[in-house]
Amino acid sequence: MFGKSSESKESRFETEQVKSDGGILCHVITDKETGVQYLYAWGGTAGGVTPLLDENGQVIIKK
Repeated sequence: MFGKSSESKESRFETEQVKSDGGILCHVITDKETGVQYLYAWGGTAGGVTPLLDENGQVIIKK
């Protein structure tokens, strides 16, 4: 799911596993082109992706 594409070129996204507990997997995904970070969570048959926000409700951009 994550990593290099089937075309063997570098992926636009970088992932870091931040938690794996009780059947729930959480990753922070960083878009290398924009720097925007997302939280990806999956457990059982459900999952989702959402942008990470700072205390002011602004999208977190990794520099």
